[in-house]
Amino acid sequence: MKQYLLLIIFLSCTFFGYGQQTKQLKSIDKYIQKVIKINEIPGLAVGIVKDDKILFEKYYGIENLENFQKVNERSMFRVYSTTKLISNVAVFQLVEKGRLSLDDKISKYLDNLPSAWQNVQVKNLLSHSSGIPDFANINDNFLPSASNREVIDLLSKGKMEFETGNEYRYNQTNYLLLAMIIEEITGQTFEEFALKNQFYDSKKQIVFSSNSLEKIPNRVQKYTFDDKTKVFKKDLADLGKRSIPANGLAITLPAFLEWTIHLSKNDFLNSDTKKIMWKPFDYKNKSYVFGHGWEISIVNNNYSYGFSGGNVSVFKIFPDNNLAIILMYNGSNSSPVQYQIINHITGIINENLLDPYLYSEEEISTSNIIGANEKKEIYGYRIENGKIIFSYRLPEPLKTEQINSLSVVGSFNNWNPEDALYQMHAKNDSSFELVLPVDKFEKGKTYSFKFVMNNSGWLPTPNNALNLDGTTDNNLLFRVD
Repeated sequence: MKQYLLLIIFLSCTFFGYGQQTKQLKSIDKYIQKVIKINEIPGLAVGIVKDDKILFEKYYGIENLENFQKVNERSMFRVYSTTKLISNVAVFQLVEKGRLSLDDKISKYLDNLPSAWQNVQVKNLLSHSSGIPDFANINDNFLPSASNREVIDLLSKGKMEFETGNEYRYNQTNYLLLAMIIEEITGQTFEEFALKNQFYDSKKQIVFSSNSLEKIPNRVQKYTFDDKTKVFKKDLADLGKRSIPANGLAITLPAFLEWTIHLSKNDFLNSDTKKIMWKPFDYKNKSYVFGHGWEISIVNNNYSYGFSGGNVSVFKIFPDNNLAIILMYNGSNSSPVQYQIINHITGIINENLLDPYLYSEEEISTSNIIGANEKKEIYGYRIENGKIIFSYRLPEPLKTEQINSLSVVGSFNNWNPEDALYQMHAKNDSSFELVLPVDKFEKGKTYSFKFVMNNSGWLPTPNNALNLDGTTDNNLLFRVD
């Protein structure tokens, strides 16, 4: 009898877990279809790995607007700067084998570098703290066929952009140099080394090319949306071989999912090496948080690591939750939405991993797209009984307990989100308020302001607000009369 009861309990729990998961996957699918419609995304692919198994793999829309080929498991999406994750793993594979050290000076492997570059270390390239000039800023000076030597010679005529190790400044030259180091150590091209050591079971499902004009079967076309003409335009850039280690990967979703599982299972790198790779770099300027080639996010003490590219791809892995999500698409009619989408999907799977700022940003941005005819009204404050009352309501289902801080910033406090006087307080479980005497502000003067979540998330403003300043920043306004 006892065994029978235990069996019933086990089967009940299994059925409940399966039912819960099925509900989540349906919610994800419904959400993605909604996002595609709102943002006019031509084609998209999403993959989720949980506990080293594929939980979700689905394809939407079309590869291109010319022949309407449907997105499928053979579609190779260009992931642009998400390519850097492949380069990062390649570097750390050499580190793990003792063939390279993060502390090595790049001049140990590369000859004829400018004198100012000599003491830059491998870790400075990965952390974008090198200070070396970025060739992306002068790409127009190079032909696509320009050699690495030609690129370095021209860059050497410029000064270092900042003191090495001092700060984070995103830079494509760093990854050109990393690839050159990989090639010097291994005697293989960067592409050969990556294929052999990371894509050994999916070589036919990826291609390396930073040339948008190159005719490659099954490669998905990227588009940018022209706000004036309301028309999608093809990306036609050819950035040359120098850009491949930074932005040249095109990959199918099945291949990316396999790569993710290998990464998670320590097939590429052992767990200790991954911890080093994901460890925050120690910048002299302590305001920067970035790993060795990986973005770092923290939500409710849950760490995730990843990167994005071209405003059309993003990869994020949550090691402690054994979860990873891949998003690839080929354009949209709006501002970049890749981080909002992946955050929303994450929240459906595990609400404890939902970033409340990104969710709030998405809700306002979506409302701005679809709510053009909403009633105009004063937003964010009211004045009554000699008090100015700033107010902010969270979008459902967020609760105030999920927010570490919400502040009012503006021209009255030098836009400082850490100003103690302007920290808002929870009025109830879904809204914040800050009440101040009106005599704190100069009579007849107009002030600009915004709301900031968790000290760094500058919240967008709704388009139906009557009190917008009309600038590109879309600040809110108030005036005490």
